[in-house]
Amino acid sequence: MSETDSIEAASRRLAQALDALEAAADRRHEAARNEQALAAQIQAFGHDRARLAGELDAAVARSRALEGANREASRRINQAIEAVRTVLDEDEH
Repeated sequence: MSETDSIEAASRRLAQALDALEAAADRRHEAARNEQALAAQIQAFGHDRARLAGELDAAVARSRALEGANREASRRINQAIEAVRTVLDEDEH
């Protein structure tokens, strides 16, 4: 093999190695972009989770307040029923 042939072969190998390096750099850059997108998505999920947890806490508190109001209304209705019964019993006697 002549010196020119050796140089040409080395140049081809160098070009192939540079192409492979560029492809690897492109893949790494794409992976970094995907990683950043995933990190942003995870952060958005964290914000959504915090918002939903707050909404759930508020809904639970409202539910408990409504349960209390329901119990109080039921108690008052029962008192009213008893008062009506007492009046009716007094009228019968």
